[in-house]
Amino acid sequence: MANFRPLDLVVLNTFVTVVDKGGFTAAADALHLAQSTVSAHMKRLEDTFGQPLLQRGRKTPVPSPAGERLLSHARQMLRQNALAWQDVSEQRLDGMVRLGIPDDYVVYLPEALSEFEAQYPGVELQVDCGLSVDLVQSVRAGSLDLAITTRQPKSPGGEVLCREPTVWAGAAGHDTQRRTPLPLAVSKDGVCIFRERALAALDAMGIPWRIAYTSASLSGLTAAVRAGLAITVLTPSMLGAGLRVIGSGEGLPELPMTEIALHRSPGRPNEATRQLALSLQTHIQARSATLPGTAAPMS
Repeated sequence: MANFRPLDLVVLNTFVTVVDKGGFTAAADALHLAQSTVSAHMKRLEDTFGQPLLQRGRKTPVPSPAGERLLSHARQMLRQNALAWQDVSEQRLDGMVRLGIPDDYVVYLPEALSEFEAQYPGVELQVDCGLSVDLVQSVRAGSLDLAITTRQPKSPGGEVLCREPTVWAGAAGHDTQRRTPLPLAVSKDGVCIFRERALAALDAMGIPWRIAYTSASLSGLTAAVRAGLAITVLTPSMLGAGLRVIGSGEGLPELPMTEIALHRSPGRPNEATRQLALSLQTHIQARSATLPGTAAPMS
């Protein structure tokens, strides 16, 4: 049997964080360490295995083949470590949480849910995507524990987590917004506040428009916009590669702020649900604070 050395969980955690955060600086910020310490951890880990764990010459860290294998083990070891601490200290959190979220807001989820699962590995998460109006009904009916939605007349209530600007978005390198009538990519009628606000604002300014593309998902809408077929309405946090905000100086009307709300199922929540709600609230408000024009909810 080959000789082996016990692996340091602190160093393994640094490795996982470097990969997940996409860089040494971001990992240092997340771990509250000096960047030199993060670099020293990575060197120590690579010296232990005698081979590179990250591919060289990349702007963002990409695991080498050996790094990919280690990454899987590292995640499992860190998860088991969290379970051990919680079990022995009698602070283990178990149970299931059913979370609903529109496709539009999936951008809020990956990091927040990854961190929650790392902190509470005994909790089983079930995430359902759907329209805001449907998700609110599911929460009220008790088939979902929590839902993050776009607050609108047909899905009122909930706790407002943040307010973001609503903006017109088009494809970089295209002047689709200059076409007449204005081609729009929107969700279906009656379920999307973005659609209602866009059409009302255009009608108020007398700008002719046509529905060029309809989709229930953000990915479908932005694919049409990215190809220069239409423009759409979204929030700055939804902007992806190849999209740009169409400024007010380009002839389109201003749009009202969008409220993002957290809805909770009636009744007493279990501790897992309470902790996830707190985690999502903290994460979304912190993320929104970094975006221009956003606002915290009024007390």
